[in-house]
Amino acid sequence: MNDIRASSGGGAGARAGTRAVTAAVLMLGWVALLWVLEGIDMVTDHALDPYGISPREPAELLDVVPAAFLHGGWDHLASNTVPLLVLGWTAALAGVERFLGVVLTIVLVSGLGVWLTAPAHTVTLGASGVIFGLFGYLLVRGFVDRRALDVVVGVLVAGVYGSIVWGVLPTDSGVSWQAHLFGLIGGVGAAFLFRRPRRRPSTAVTA
Repeated sequence: MNDIRASSGGGAGARAGTRAVTAAVLMLGWVALLWVLEGIDMVTDHALDPYGISPREPAELLDVVPAAFLHGGWDHLASNTVPLLVLGWTAALAGVERFLGVVLTIVLVSGLGVWLTAPAHTVTLGASGVIFGLFGYLLVRGFVDRRALDVVVGVLVAGVYGSIVWGVLPTDSGVSWQAHLFGLIGGVGAAFLFRRPRRRPSTAVTA
């Protein structure tokens, strides 16, 4: 008799639903944390702002990570909330472990880029570098992984958020284009660093 190997469509649908819920919980928790931190910053007379990045000071290298979770006011945080939720949720659908690796890469590349190139006597903080990184990651992930669905996702992301690429240009002295540019570079690099392994074609076995 023949040994038939097939995956359950219902099982795949259930797994996709679980990933979607997990990604949503992760991103809602992340954004809630950002709002809590900004609230703490406000009631403590901006006691958290020094954890932003001051360029080329060795001790400030420790602030590369926390700077991505802090903001310069409610308006700054509000402008980052929706794109972070949307892009983060979309990226996290591929798996939390991979997503965390991608985000850490983006945070480090963006933060180090700011530390190296930002003007002296400035403090840079905010999740904008992560947003630009996630944008870059989603834009190229499908081509790197050779997955048609992810290519379509990248096209949709480009259509909705493509205008943000102008943020990598030094057009506003009050906005860290360095964080944007190096975040974008980090996101593209993360797509290669965390690309999916190629699957070998399976051989049908009958018995």
